[in-house]
Amino acid sequence: MKKIILFFCLFSFAIPVLSQEGFEFVNTKSSKIRVPFKLINNLVFIPVKVNGVEFLFLLDSGVRETILFGFDDANEVNLNHVEKIDFKGLGRSETVEGFKSSGNVLTIGKKESRNHLLYLILDPSFNLSSFVGVSVNGIVGSAAFKNYLVEIDYAKKVVNFYKPNSKFHKTIEKKYTKVPIIIEKGKPYVNSTVRVNTTDVLVKLLIDTGNSDAVWLFDKLSDKLELPEKYFEDYLGQSISGAVVGKRARISQFSIAGYKFDSPVVAYPDSISSKIISLRSGRLGSLGGEILKRFSVVFDYTNGQLFLKKNKLFKSSFTYNKSGVEIWHTGSELVKKMIAVPDHNSVIVSVDDRKPDPKTANFKYRVELKPIYEIGHVRENSSAYKSGLRPADILVAIDGKPAYEYSLQEINSFLWSEDEIWIELKIRREGKEMRFKFQLLNVL
Repeated sequence: MKKIILFFCLFSFAIPVLSQEGFEFVNTKSSKIRVPFKLINNLVFIPVKVNGVEFLFLLDSGVRETILFGFDDANEVNLNHVEKIDFKGLGRSETVEGFKSSGNVLTIGKKESRNHLLYLILDPSFNLSSFVGVSVNGIVGSAAFKNYLVEIDYAKKVVNFYKPNSKFHKTIEKKYTKVPIIIEKGKPYVNSTVRVNTTDVLVKLLIDTGNSDAVWLFDKLSDKLELPEKYFEDYLGQSISGAVVGKRARISQFSIAGYKFDSPVVAYPDSISSKIISLRSGRLGSLGGEILKRFSVVFDYTNGQLFLKKNKLFKSSFTYNKSGVEIWHTGSELVKKMIAVPDHNSVIVSVDDRKPDPKTANFKYRVELKPIYEIGHVRENSSAYKSGLRPADILVAIDGKPAYEYSLQEINSFLWSEDEIWIELKIRREGKEMRFKFQLLNVL
């Protein structure tokens, strides 16, 4: 079942971006480095060490910089040569305080980058953790991709880094489909074709592993990119300057290198956002994780090539959030749970909402730290909105089961169901618990 909840928009700096040498293989004679990753909402998260301390980073081909966030103070993370600077976000005139740090050592597996330049953002609104449900403290961009062949195997959830002269290069030449790409300012672009209604349009797209949607299209920048008749206004993601909104619709077809996808769900960001991130590039959109995850994808920045090989996800259908509700992980709370200790000294069993048999068990309470989920956004005119759900409602239960028993991905699996099911949510609003029931309706 597909789940896509977020594209985390990035920003343009109000300062010049310095070049970096990139990573090198260290302490290994192998021509390959294997790094397992977490795949959450079509996004790739890998472990990265910063000056010896390990964090979880988003691997993002759509940005040049290396970025740290999720800290209240610069002293919380061990950085070298720190300098205070200002950042500027999408569509935002005022700047945000942050820091630039050079001379750092970054390690990915047995790849190491010395004298690495990175940026630290202290603005609490710039935080991926709430949107993906796990602790994330960084984004690594073009430095991780250049100099080597980088294979993202979405089916096996592993990133492989290969030396350019390895035997793997001959393998992909034979078994993968080669696609020419253009590297501009450290970012990869590819030409693809979208069919909107009955018109085929050639589009230049940023290949963006940090975008969880299938495709973004900037219809305001081309007369040929018509908006389909059926669409709805939607929340598309979060940037340093706040929510990014736009429209969602199904187009007739998307194709790349001979691979064709019928009726994908695509997003149309509002005109302000699209103009800012598309200036001077000729870019008309982004190619994101909902398409990329259907392949084993190999980036070859040095030779300007992309290699694609279909995987088991290739024929997966394209779904979207029919509920109109965006759930965010906003913290943790202590929950008291009753446990039963059977007389015959068997394994402790958690009973939660079930009443244990007093004749066969002794009882005690255990306090556990559990996630708090909050409704971050409700799409107007959606079935959830019409039922009465509103932003800032605290999620208590889903169809009678405590919300803390679910991961954020599991919660979103309900909201992204392909079926038009009914869902009942118990929420807490201003200290009062309330129940709302609504049906997932297909509006595209």
